[in-house]
Amino acid sequence: MNRKVGIRQHAQPARQVRIIGGQWKRTPLPVLDVDGLRPTPDRVRETLFNWLNHLLGNDWEHLACVDLFAGTGALGFEAASRGAARVTMVESNPAAVRQLEATRMKLQATGVDIVRGDAQSVVQRLASQTVGDKAGFDVVFLDPPYHQDWLAKLLPLCERLLAPNGLLYAEAEFSLLMEEATPAWLAPWTVVRADKAGMVFYHVLQRNKVP
Repeated sequence: MNRKVGIRQHAQPARQVRIIGGQWKRTPLPVLDVDGLRPTPDRVRETLFNWLNHLLGNDWEHLACVDLFAGTGALGFEAASRGAARVTMVESNPAAVRQLEATRMKLQATGVDIVRGDAQSVVQRLASQTVGDKAGFDVVFLDPPYHQDWLAKLLPLCERLLAPNGLLYAEAEFSLLMEEATPAWLAPWTVVRADKAGMVFYHVLQRNKVP
């Protein structure tokens, strides 16, 4: 044990974020030291859920949500806390999955389903299950690791995953309000809300209406 005599050592406080609203308001969620884990800041989540409350008429009880890079579960548990009927959390890291399961058990969040797997593979499977008369998800949370082109890979799949009037939250290291030519993967979408906090660009998207 390496200690210097006369110097009191303090353990570093565990990082955490908190659920902002709903039945589990102020509940802390641990932030594990996992590569690429970057929880959405409290300020951004507060703004996001204010937007969603307005756009959805503050009616969560019939909504199905999916969080494709769940991490701490901050977005998914926030939606469940506010009354979402069903929340699916997708996460590939085993330690993060175990923490999500522990939080679900602590909260007795029976409407939360945790899926371990690669986001792209899971989205393809989920999208294939929403064809025909299946309604899909009303809200998709897409907060992937930066600099890996996840939005370009997943937005085309999310077109099939989202319910007809559904909303998609996208967080990125760049703005989706393109001043130049819109990339093909973004063309089918309209940005209905957008803002920036520090280096975080965050947006709510809706699919363009088909004439």
